Amino acid sequence: MLIRKQDYPERSDLVICTVTKIQFNSIFVRLDEYDKKQGIIHISEISPGRIRNIRDYVKEGKVIVCVVLRVNMERDLIELSLRRVTESQRRNKINGMKQEQKAEKIIEFVAKSQKKGSKELLDHIIQKITPDYDSINGFFEDVVSGAASLNELKLDKKTTDLLNDTISQRIKPPEVIIKGRFELKSLQSNAIEVIKEALKKAKDIGKDNLAIVYQGAGRYDVSLKSGDYKSAENILDTIVSTVEEHMKKMKGEFSFERTDK
Repeated sequence: MLIRKQDYPERSDLVICTVTKIQFNSIFVRLDEYDKKQGIIHISEISPGRIRNIRDYVKEGKVIVCVVLRVNMERDLIELSLRRVTESQRRNKINGMKQEQKAEKIIEFVAKSQKKGSKELLDHIIQKITPDYDSINGFFEDVVSGAASLNELKLDKKTTDLLNDTISQRIKPPEVIIKGRFELKSLQSNAIEVIKEALKKAKDIGKDNLAIVYQGAGRYDVSLKSGDYKSAENILDTIVSTVEEHMKKMKGEFSFERTDK
């Protein structure tokens, strides 16, 4: 049971959907994370190239990941795209859903152990953490990291202690990894020092969370670890702009591409 959001998703949001109806040139879906929200995927947004039969790509009941194109509040309909979702985005979104299911299993275990109703305990936790969290797993991860406390749930001590022990055993602190590749060149007499200084600036920003591996011919693979994608993206953006600024200042050549999308 995912926490159902009452509002609408925003443009470019990734959403988990279940296919409910297939027509000749479109697909209707239910947005599983949003209460009673429906979406539509036009045939042109299913897959690149010509599509002879939509059912070669989706079937009723199939769970898919889509990106929001437009929100029509008057019609209470959301236009979606399947083809614009990258494999890494799809994988990360599905993994998030699996983590949420794992969090729900923890609640079921605790409820059974304490001879409580699992639905009642689940509903109680959702009520207490909404609207600060849009997922139970996100709250549990903050509990593990110390950013949140189970005391916020106002449960009895035995249930709180068992829930805390179970979360500590089964939930690991979040970690995401994003990757990219620098191509750095310089015609200066001190070219090696120029590139070394650029990479040092990158390392100073990323610290121990940044790994740099030389691949030859001026190519350097980088991977950055962080607790969440937003932080990782922000740090990587800072690293890329810093390295680019340094190479341009030293009249060197610079390029960067993401390799995890």
